Amino acid sequence: MARNQNVADMTQARRRISVDPAKLHVFLWGGQREWDTKHRIASFLSNDPVFNKSQRSFLTRTQQYQRALAMAKRIYELKDIHNWSTGDVAFAFKVIDEPLPMILHNAAFEPVVQSQGHPELKEEIGELIAQRGILGCYLQTELGHGTNVASLETTATYDPKTQEFEIHSPTLTSSKWWVGALGKTATHGVVQARLILPSGKDAGPHLFFVQLRSLEDHRVLPGITIGDIGPKAMAGYAAVDNGYARFDRVRIPRGYMLSTFASVTPDGQYVQPPHAKLSYGGMMYIRASMVIAGGWTIAKGATIAIRYSTVRRQGNKGQGGLERQVITYPSVYYRLLPPLAHAYVFIVLGRNLAKAFADMSNRLASGDTSMLAEMHATTSGLKSLVSTVAIEDLETARRSMGGHGFSDFAGVGRLYADYLPGATFEGDNFVLDQQVVRAALKAYDALVVRKTRSVADLTPSSFYLRLVAQGQLTPGVRSATADAWEDPKTAILILEKRAAAIVAERARHQGDPDASSDQRVARAVTDAFVAVQVGQIVDSLDGQFGGKDVVVLKKLYLLHLLTAVERGLTDVLSFSLLLTSKNNPAERHDPSRGLRMTIKQLCEELLPEVIGLTDGFGFTDWELDSVLGRYDGNAYEELWKRVQEEPLNASEVPQGYEEFIKPLLVRGQRLASRSKL
Repeated sequence: MARNQNVADMTQARRRISVDPAKLHVFLWGGQREWDTKHRIASFLSNDPVFNKSQRSFLTRTQQYQRALAMAKRIYELKDIHNWSTGDVAFAFKVIDEPLPMILHNAAFEPVVQSQGHPELKEEIGELIAQRGILGCYLQTELGHGTNVASLETTATYDPKTQEFEIHSPTLTSSKWWVGALGKTATHGVVQARLILPSGKDAGPHLFFVQLRSLEDHRVLPGITIGDIGPKAMAGYAAVDNGYARFDRVRIPRGYMLSTFASVTPDGQYVQPPHAKLSYGGMMYIRASMVIAGGWTIAKGATIAIRYSTVRRQGNKGQGGLERQVITYPSVYYRLLPPLAHAYVFIVLGRNLAKAFADMSNRLASGDTSMLAEMHATTSGLKSLVSTVAIEDLETARRSMGGHGFSDFAGVGRLYADYLPGATFEGDNFVLDQQVVRAALKAYDALVVRKTRSVADLTPSSFYLRLVAQGQLTPGVRSATADAWEDPKTAILILEKRAAAIVAERARHQGDPDASSDQRVARAVTDAFVAVQVGQIVDSLDGQFGGKDVVVLKKLYLLHLLTAVERGLTDVLSFSLLLTSKNNPAERHDPSRGLRMTIKQLCEELLPEVIGLTDGFGFTDWELDSVLGRYDGNAYEELWKRVQEEPLNASEVPQGYEEFIKPLLVRGQRLASRSKL
């Protein structure tokens, strides 16, 4: 292959695209102003030596932690120097492609205190939190319990004599665990603890503001034991000091209970919240934010893999004597184009969800809890779906790159390691599936069994149940008719019918479900919700784009819908949701062939556009930090350059030669010579 064939292939790929990446930047980032801000902030950071990434693969964990602190400090220095807004700072943290200890302050600690803290508490500490005069974390998970918040063991016992709460860890398993920024960084935390009233009544988990370290010398305060829990799997989250904490009857003022919704009077009387799940608001906020974060993470993995597969040549040679571009093989494009579609779906869906969450928060502030149950069900389902899909997509992207995908310099493995815990933090996905099923069965019971609700009362997350009430669970599409599959409404309706049918089936066997029932029901219900949202996104495209851009995007969103149906074919076929014809031999053999052939056709039509679609994310080479996913396609030369920086290559003879290698060689040579005698 010619020396710059990689670059030539990438240049040629960009000549073929018909989409306008500049328009996609605005679409995906939520507006021209947002894109301009992102571009400006990324430019600042990429040219600042503090954010240099060239040596991070070779750093120890302690060095990575110190580097993370330096980056966080530098962001706020740049804020002061350039008069950045709060939004600018948020963008700065967003474009850094690695978890930092400060993230939990921004994502959980500050929003929870601001939304649930009493006005007097916010008057005392609000400005300190906003200006990072104190650094916070969110202490919920314990050594013995995580997702099961109701069973947390840490206690907060109210003493009416002193008007204080006593925070205590009564058992080893009550130790707070896995808390980001707790190990070494945070000075304060929001602690989830069981409220124990003077009467001895356990009022369940509530939130409390607790100082953890001295603001003078950063030493841990008396009565508290804190440390780091150690390295994580595959070196993920290496720069974050996930920590543990135990409390030995630590006293805090009554006003340090986050009491916007529930409180304790000076004499120890409990004032109940208007909704039992209000204290879970912080967790729901993080779950909601994980949707768009998952979309952007998939976008990075897909961009790297698609770019490398475009310039990587393997296999049969063509007329010009060049091997075939890997991206053109069906086994490759079938794996990589669906993740690209997922990214486009989850980014837009996540932005819409953030707006809905903001609306709910405003309503909660005025005492309106009407959206809480719906938001809980929606965020539970989406968090489980998006994190599961993102983990699968990142590993798919890595494996599609062949052996080089296993190199840290490829960049996808690092994304995978950092994203992998998303399947368990903020609610284990298998447990969250149970929450989705519970909400679905409750809606089914009210609509179909007890008939206390009408179709008009259905929320977006349960709207598919109208099909049960209206008796529309009949086969929906002729299985081998490609024209039908090219209409997004076909896939949307089938996904809704699948959800309705599987929920009805789950309700019929409520007392004895099969072992995988919760996962299949939750996936079907969430797939249906997402499908309807995708349909609305598709309908809105004509008002935002014109010409070829809208045609390409509609195909990409259709690909998401059709592959969602394909993933759910076990359910679709189990409930006979595809029409088949006894007179058509093809349908008798495989009723899903029409669907699969339409997916293949879509992939082939999208292939000339994939570089433009990945360029649409607007990632710079600094953001991706991948030698294989470079914008110019110069993968192999950059990989060669990067490996020269490996510290092992600094000397021709390794340090352990005299002590280990040479004695081993001498021994082997001695024994070999004896065997010849």
